[in-house]
Amino acid sequence: MTKFIFVTGGVLSSLGKGITSASIATILKQSGLKVSMLKIDPYLNVDPGTMSPLEHGEVFVTADGAETDLDLGHYERFIDATLSAKNNFTTGQVYQSVIKREREGGYLGKTIQVIPHVVDEIKNRILNAGEGHDFLIVELGGTVGDIEGLPFMEAIRELRHDLPKTNTMNMHVTLIPYIAAAGELKTKPSQHSVQELRRIGITPHVLVCRTEQDLPKDLKRKLAMSCDVEYDAVIECGDAASIYQVPLNFIKEGILNPLSNHFNIKLKPNMDKWSTLVKHIILPQHEVSIAFVGKYLDLKESYKSLIEALVHAGAHLNTRININWCDSERIEDVGAYEVIQNSDAILVAGGFGHRGVKGKLEAIKYARENKVPYLGICLGMQLAIVEYCRNVLEIEDANSIEFDADSKNPVIYLIDEFIDQSGEKQLRTHESPMGGTMRLGEYPFEPKEGTKLKKAYGDEDIYYERHRHRYEANPKYKEALENAGMIISGQSNGLIEAVEIKNHPWFVGVQFHPEFTSHLETPNPIILEFVKQATKNIN
Repeated sequence: MTKFIFVTGGVLSSLGKGITSASIATILKQSGLKVSMLKIDPYLNVDPGTMSPLEHGEVFVTADGAETDLDLGHYERFIDATLSAKNNFTTGQVYQSVIKREREGGYLGKTIQVIPHVVDEIKNRILNAGEGHDFLIVELGGTVGDIEGLPFMEAIRELRHDLPKTNTMNMHVTLIPYIAAAGELKTKPSQHSVQELRRIGITPHVLVCRTEQDLPKDLKRKLAMSCDVEYDAVIECGDAASIYQVPLNFIKEGILNPLSNHFNIKLKPNMDKWSTLVKHIILPQHEVSIAFVGKYLDLKESYKSLIEALVHAGAHLNTRININWCDSERIEDVGAYEVIQNSDAILVAGGFGHRGVKGKLEAIKYARENKVPYLGICLGMQLAIVEYCRNVLEIEDANSIEFDADSKNPVIYLIDEFIDQSGEKQLRTHESPMGGTMRLGEYPFEPKEGTKLKKAYGDEDIYYERHRHRYEANPKYKEALENAGMIISGQSNGLIEAVEIKNHPWFVGVQFHPEFTSHLETPNPIILEFVKQATKNIN
């Protein structure tokens, strides 16, 4: 029977529930257990797919095409697993399911209420996500006391009664603030947070205490007594040099004791490889500078997976990745050389909309002409094709119809039909709603023999990567591009998936998002190769 650990947060948001949850899952997985994870988001949006990255950070895409919370990216990166749509759900999805069932007569005319109908839907989704696993770590978004979180809290409370007592654990992440003027750490916010939990009917078994100061033993005892938890279940969690250090810190803090005692199991995690990779992140032997060209640079969370994928590659190469954040609009103002000149490689990330495109094109031209290692992802590949058509093929009006719907040379276009991830035919026009017309999820691609793409990925004929985009490279221009020295190095059912430039040390553009499949223990092949090329550039 699956065991459940429910992770809630108190006092305030952004305490790191996601990293805490992923760290606990890592410890259990490295102990040889089959572990999965679930993120519950209490907002009413059906998913974050149409939310601005400035509002919600990155949208993470699962293999089966679900647009999910960015915490699912952390989960996959930590436990080296592939999750799916059932590993993230929102209030919007819950109410959508309940109302649909009510409209179809599924409740046999009963009055539909939060208890039991909405809560039962939540419980069923939690149990479904846990099937086939030894442990399911469930992270509840938001903070204890939020109105929108109450139905989920009730579901957690009820599941403790539905399941054997030793099969559920409540873990509460809370803040122990340091008041500099008084020179004291304060436990009162945590006490009130736990009181609110207990008022709802949930008693925490473990307290994870976020703090900027070491917690004295007396303070831990005070917390244990006032919050009614065991002394060894008060776990200090200070800031770490790397998020991947947190599982190691938890083990040092003795978290194996409350986990082992509560679930009556022996835990002996093998963290040797993990520890080595963390050392390479914190104290690497080498370093490299990568120009990261984008337009959402004020909020780094919008590129979370890509930043972490670079960290993974660096860990395996014992190399620190210094990111030179290059605002594409600044490149438009002062030129690529001024912004990029001291970087060892250039990365142009994905994005939507025309703002900053001119600066990205200038960065691509700089990489091509100056033989600087280049990786273009999604829009970064599309713009590499636009730049090549304009400046090498001399098609001056070459463009993407994303930026010019009436372009006479749409080298990037919107195909009218394609087969989506579920095998269904999708119809798209330029006026179609953005949320429903993207190629989402995992698709196969075939790397061409003798290419840099093939060298990076290996000997298999077919590989799989994830997508999140509307527009495609127009095959009408394929022959002209190849005749002019651009290699189409990867294709998927006739769609262009990757391009390279023949007379360049390393210039690769990919339509997919390789960062979505990069994990600490298994870095993505093309990103790993890109960082290798950047290190060669400094030797």
